[in-house]
Amino acid sequence: MDGSSPSKRSRHEESGNGERSKMRGVVVLMKKKVLGVNDIAASVVDRVDEIRGRKVALQLISSTAALDHDSAESYRGKVGKKAYLEDWITKISPLTAGDTAYDVTFEWTREMGVPGAFTITNFHHNEFYLKTLTLEDVPGHGRVHFICNSWVYPSEYYKKDRIFFANQAYLPSQTPAPLRGYREEELENLRGNGTGKLEEWDRVYDYDIYNDLGDPDKGPEHVRPILGGSPEFPYPRRGRTGRPPASSDPKVESRIPLYNSLSIYVPRDERFSQLKMSDFVAYALKSIFQFLAPEFKALFDKTPDEFDSFEDVLKLYDGGIKVSNDSLMEKIRERIPLEMIKELLRSDGEKGFKFPLPQVIKEDKTAWRSDEEFAREMLAGINPVVIRRLQEFPPESKLDPEVYGKQSSTISEEHIINSLDGLTILEAIQNNKLFILDHHDNLMPYLRRINTTATKTYATRTILFLQKDGTLKPLAIELSLPHPDGDHHGAVSSVYTPAEDGLEGSLWQLAKAYVAISDSGYHQLICHWLSTHAAIEPFIIATHRQLSVLHPIHKLLQPHFRDTMNINALARQTLINAGGFLEMTLFPGKYALEMSATSYKDWVFPDQALPADLIKRGVAVEDSSSPNGVRLLIEDYPYAVDGLEIWTAIRMWVEDYCNLYYNTDDMVENDIELQSWWKELREKGHADKTNEPWWPKMKTRKELIDSCTIVIWVASALHAAVNFGQYPYGGYLPNRPSTSRRFIPEPGTPEYEELKSNPEKAFLKTITSQLQSVLGISLVEILSRHSSDEIFLGQRESPEWTSDAGALKAFEMFGNRLVEIEKRIMEMNNDGRWKNRFGPVKMPYTLLYPSSDIGLTGRGIPNSVSI
Repeated sequence: MDGSSPSKRSRHEESGNGERSKMRGVVVLMKKKVLGVNDIAASVVDRVDEIRGRKVALQLISSTAALDHDSAESYRGKVGKKAYLEDWITKISPLTAGDTAYDVTFEWTREMGVPGAFTITNFHHNEFYLKTLTLEDVPGHGRVHFICNSWVYPSEYYKKDRIFFANQAYLPSQTPAPLRGYREEELENLRGNGTGKLEEWDRVYDYDIYNDLGDPDKGPEHVRPILGGSPEFPYPRRGRTGRPPASSDPKVESRIPLYNSLSIYVPRDERFSQLKMSDFVAYALKSIFQFLAPEFKALFDKTPDEFDSFEDVLKLYDGGIKVSNDSLMEKIRERIPLEMIKELLRSDGEKGFKFPLPQVIKEDKTAWRSDEEFAREMLAGINPVVIRRLQEFPPESKLDPEVYGKQSSTISEEHIINSLDGLTILEAIQNNKLFILDHHDNLMPYLRRINTTATKTYATRTILFLQKDGTLKPLAIELSLPHPDGDHHGAVSSVYTPAEDGLEGSLWQLAKAYVAISDSGYHQLICHWLSTHAAIEPFIIATHRQLSVLHPIHKLLQPHFRDTMNINALARQTLINAGGFLEMTLFPGKYALEMSATSYKDWVFPDQALPADLIKRGVAVEDSSSPNGVRLLIEDYPYAVDGLEIWTAIRMWVEDYCNLYYNTDDMVENDIELQSWWKELREKGHADKTNEPWWPKMKTRKELIDSCTIVIWVASALHAAVNFGQYPYGGYLPNRPSTSRRFIPEPGTPEYEELKSNPEKAFLKTITSQLQSVLGISLVEILSRHSSDEIFLGQRESPEWTSDAGALKAFEMFGNRLVEIEKRIMEMNNDGRWKNRFGPVKMPYTLLYPSSDIGLTGRGIPNSVSI
């Protein structure tokens, strides 16, 4: 940091009567940057402002001494005289992103007590990022530290001066009386008035439905259902932007141009840091490929839309696909800054596209095709949260038979009986040996419509057997289509069983690919987007609207909300919107988000707790003698084993922390901010679920601890488990294809003959096309990276995030537990007994290692849904 340290000189100057009246402080801030470099023009304007007397003013507010006069302000803390940041003109800021320290001298007497807040007024023309204010020697008290971490815009953008509070947590009833009015007023500012278009500098947190995914002004093909606010399409709420309605449909919010995506509104302090925004520009630029789709088709040699062999696919990673299309390169150069092209295109020489080698093929290029790896990834892959224990045979459907007819499985005893190690089916069920990956009911209602598009796919059921060595063996795959004569006639199904060679082996590989496709779509839309990104956003909004920054629960949860509103807003703009990346690369296409709304009908908040989820899926049972309260029925289940360790550590931390502030259940029930938060969360944030009986009542410490643990788990570890393996597992598309373009070929057709004569080519012509592969790999590579400023579980942005010694001690213990957990996971990954931890692909399960370096690591648990 720049500037002389205030510790090298006296903090106070004596006034004439001997009363100490001058108190020095240090403000740390960061000036406005553009892509990590100082905005030179803004810097010049700010210096001119200083010369003209337009400065940055601060006023301290007492937390112990109230104003004397009898008025509505009588319970407000005394306000000190204005003080100004010093040496703005002469202080040289670092050219790249960095902090600058400024001295400030306050007039403050002992009678004014201890400052508990301050206001700041920016009379410059440009915003700056205010990090901290530190008062080292407050009369009669000592050090007071304010953590701000907020953008402060010029004063004309605000109706009230910006206010910041010292880093001491208070329940509402325990807040010093002189600060209570300021505390309440700041919450009112953050709620806004519910009207008008929100601008870049606004800090308003408000709710809206997902009425911004479609773009009816572009034509009927861009129309999408409104999600949220209806029984047909319930949905969590998103942050309101206040953009005007579309001209062709007043119920739909208008959209901003794609090139302006990074400016989509989120409350100013929810936007990415300047460092992360620089990192993220590559992602925004990659969206330009949407413009380039026609030219991409000219890149590929024999067949424009196909890879001809698995060796062809490997060229994406080994040497790159050579680009000889000059019009494509010209179009890229028109839209992408020259200095970004190398990063964006991963150039490997003259006009080459190249991607990093995904871990799943790093050690062995063909092991992904094995049955063992296919099954292992249901326990230790990118979507280990769906598999459940089979408790009836044949598997039943929960779809309404009046609408969908008979949908129960056609997998019969004959299909599997010879693979049960001598057990009968009943014995296998009773001994907890049979499991199922069931994507039948969630796909069947949409399948007829999906298959009218370029997608041609199936609803799938996969039955697996738990072997003595702890691995799973797939026994049968059922592929189902709606009856051609109507849904009420039921499903038309085919069953495939394992085979290694010949035509039967090729058909089995295709059947496994259709399972991966249905799992890939369900993972991305429900397990990832809906269950983490979308479900958490209402908690973020409610927390900022109803829990003051002084509230201990705000301090507990806020780190787990970092960057989520920004990434979700960008997703609405470029990923999940009509014609966006997910529609382009996932099999449901334009029905993708509508499908997630149907799945939200089954969303239950308490079931988001990991132990509850495992019990609900039948893969664990309650066991009070187990350290985590449950016993796994698949002992070698890496996601569940590691997850339960992380879950328990989070819960212990939350319990230790909450018990510091809430001594009794009555304190929870009588906390007015907490009750308003929970009420608003149910009634506005998850409004379509408001009448569900399963919501915790928030009357006890246990309910508070359980609820906060769920929120932190979902935002951190669950998201890490379903996000950061996307490239390591799915960057090689044959392992995790995201769509299919034709059905299993019928005997007597050319496609059937090709499957017999060239099964690799037939496989690749069935799954994701070349263009979709490049787009999909490009997307998951970005989404699997940790940014330069990532903050991981057990870390905080500042070591002084609170002044409460008990909270700091409890947090230190939490961090130590996570270090020990990581060591234990590493030891298990090195123990050959646990076959599901590395599998045939020799890829250890690292997604729930708490720590990570930056970049594409396949490990690490960020605090929040930050990408």
